[in-house]
Order: sequence, then C-alpha cells, then structure tokens
Amino acid sequence: MRLRVEANLTYQIDDPADVLLAIEAAPMEEQRLIDDGLTVRGGGPLRTVPGDDGIGRRTWVPAHGRFEADYRGTFVVERTVAPIAGLGVTPRNELPAHVIPYLWPSRFCEADRFVAFVVREFGHLPGGARVQAMADWIRANIAYRIGASHEKTSAVDTFVAREGVCRDFAHVMAAFTRAAGIPARLVSAYAWQLDPPDFHAVVDVWLDGRWRLIDASGLAPTEGLVRIAVGRDATDISFMTIFGYAQLVHQQVRVTRVDEAGEPVRGEA
Repeated sequence: MRLRVEANLTYQIDDPADVLLAIEAAPMEEQRLIDDGLTVRGGGPLRTVPGDDGIGRRTWVPAHGRFEADYRGTFVVERTVAPIAGLGVTPRNELPAHVIPYLWPSRFCEADRFVAFVVREFGHLPGGARVQAMADWIRANIAYRIGASHEKTSAVDTFVAREGVCRDFAHVMAAFTRAAGIPARLVSAYAWQLDPPDFHAVVDVWLDGRWRLIDASGLAPTEGLVRIAVGRDATDISFMTIFGYAQLVHQQVRVTRVDEAGEPVRGEA
C-alpha cells in the first residue's frame, strides 16, 4: 500500500538547547521511499547521523525560541504479514553480530527480571508460538490507558501496574522475548489506522532469520507500519530528544493511504 506520513512538532524553547530529531521514516526493503522532506524553523544548521543498525537517520538541531519541525513522506509498504506461530528460533551461536545486543536487558526492558515468569508461562511452547503467546498475554492482561505511565516507566513497572501506552506494551514484549533468549528490539513507526494518530512503538523479533514486526497493543495493523528508528528501548527511538527544556505548543501526526496520484483512498484514513 502507498502511505503518506506527516508530522508537525512545535515547541517553545526559551534557552538555547540541542535537539535530536528522529522523525524521518527509513527507506528499506519493506518500505520503498517515493519522496520525503524535513523542514525546520527556529533552529540552526542541521547535522544528520545514521540511526541504529543503519536504519533511518537522526538530525541534530541547535534550537532557541519557537521551534518547528515538519516532515512529509510517501512510502510504498510491501510487507507480507504471515502467522509467526510456525517460525523457528535461530540458535544463539548462529545469530548475526548486529542482532546479539538485542538479547540483553536494557534500561527499560529488564529481561533478567522476567526469566522465571516467561519459563513458567510460555516455556512449553516452541519458537514463534511462544512469541505469539507472549503478545496475546500482554494484550489480554495489560490495559491501554493514556496517562498511565511516564518517561521513566519500565517493563517491570508496567507488568505490575497492568496498564500503559504503546511504548509500555513494547517494553514488556521486548523484555519477555529477550527473557526467552530471543532477540527483540523496539521500533518507532508511523502507523496507518492508529486512533488517536500519534507516533507508535512496536517490536521487531528475530525469528527464522529475519526481523518480524509485532504490535503487542493490537492498535494498528502491521502491514500499515512505516519504521522510523530501532533500538534497545524507548531511549533509542525517541522522536525528539531535547538537551534542555521545552514547552509543547502543538504536535500532530497523520498517516493516510493514497493512490498513485497522491490522492487519499476513498473511505480510508
């Protein structure tokens, strides 16, 4: 499908601060770039650096005063979504080098704290069936509630509270998967049919030799996800990191399905 993604961020930054943006969607095999562009107002010269695992890029901006960042992009997403239950787990000693770090606990995904639970609840299931059961458990036992968490909430906090937002669902999913010895990384994405529209957090799980997208929250279809960035947890995939202080003025994200002429497909958002 052809998707147009749009993001507008407007902040007031009273004292000079460095801003690191990660809002440009990443051209890659499953999502072919047609066109895109980033416009920044209220900031100094832009400097781009590669994203983790070579996916996407981040942009440094020195900012002061009213700061605005606008991104527009059109992508053709060609992703075959197949059941993961029958997929195999790659033996750890055969994992590619860039995948190995996603076996380990991280600041917000305390995988080592979940080993006993994961073995007890899911240890009897093989490979992809185990991963699917984890996603099903999270969806059934954790409530989606806006405002239920904050930027310091970890997977353990969410597991105990049994509520959170998309980043919390993703943290628990990644922690469970790593606890089972299966690599998992967090993914920030633009999400078609997400309601309300916003940046979305999901998980890539390494099964049968490649990354597979899983949305444990069930809020958006994986065939309509456009990856922006990947990393160990929310620290690595934040759409905007401000090294200083800022006040939100306005933020809007929109994902629209369009035809080849760029017109919205009738009856679809």
